[in-house]
Amino acid sequence: MKKGFLIGIIGIVMLYLGCERKVIVVPPTTTPSPQFEKALPSEKAKAPPGEETLQPVKYPGIEGEVWRTPLLKTIYFDFDKYDLRPDARKTLEENAKVLRENPTWKILIEGHCDERGSNEYNLALGERRARAAMEYLVQLGIDPSRLSIVSYGEERPVDPRHCEEAWAQNRRCEFVVVER
Repeated sequence: MKKGFLIGIIGIVMLYLGCERKVIVVPPTTTPSPQFEKALPSEKAKAPPGEETLQPVKYPGIEGEVWRTPLLKTIYFDFDKYDLRPDARKTLEENAKVLRENPTWKILIEGHCDERGSNEYNLALGERRARAAMEYLVQLGIDPSRLSIVSYGEERPVDPRHCEEAWAQNRRCEFVVVER
């Protein structure tokens, strides 16, 4: 009896330890090209329009500094979808304008999902959402070497509640500056 109980406990512990969550990081599809433009002395002193809005944040798994800015807006998705809604396209057009005004910024596009669905499914869906946002920014003229994507699936909810209102907030892509 004790052996059966002990084997059951060991099995449960092994199952628990085997349920590690994964994060998929997809590198940019092209290699960055160096920029050789020289700024005039008066231009060096003047910061680009978005620089003063950058707020440093710590990211596990990302070395170096990462910044958030209110200038790069979050986009949202419908349930189980990765196609861009009209409001998301408008927001991405505004984000593209900010990126054109700050040509040295490199952006990480984070794909997120709500808690419904398996972890693997949500990681894949988050990646498709981030890729859709990246492809639209490239269509708008943003150099793909400035963009990279990551999927966090359901791992980083903005709203931890279990209701439609929370799920709608968690189905999103966020934008962070990884190099400036």
